[in-house]
Amino acid sequence: MVKDINSEQEGKYDILQNAAGEILIIIKYREGGPENPRLVYDGGEQALLYRSRESAVMLDAINVNARKPLKSVDEILMVEIEDDEVAREYTVPVRIVKSLQALAQ
Repeated sequence: MVKDINSEQEGKYDILQNAAGEILIIIKYREGGPENPRLVYDGGEQALLYRSRESAVMLDAINVNARKPLKSVDEILMVEIEDDEVAREYTVPVRIVKSLQALAQ
């Protein structure tokens, strides 16, 4: 991982899937807009959302039932919530990697 990125853990988030198989992830609002965001995922219990050069969010403890669907889509809809209102939404491509841990080295 690049050392100048402000990476933080996302303690509470929701992953939802509709009947068409599309995935929505809801997180808390963060300052600074996403610039070329992407979700990096290896099929395990964590995913990394790169929001911009300065901001990344680690999604921990991904539910076992969400892992296969998350790994099978090309993009997701990301929604940022502030005060129970949608503050921002954007489409994020999903990049599948062999190991998130290998990227951190």
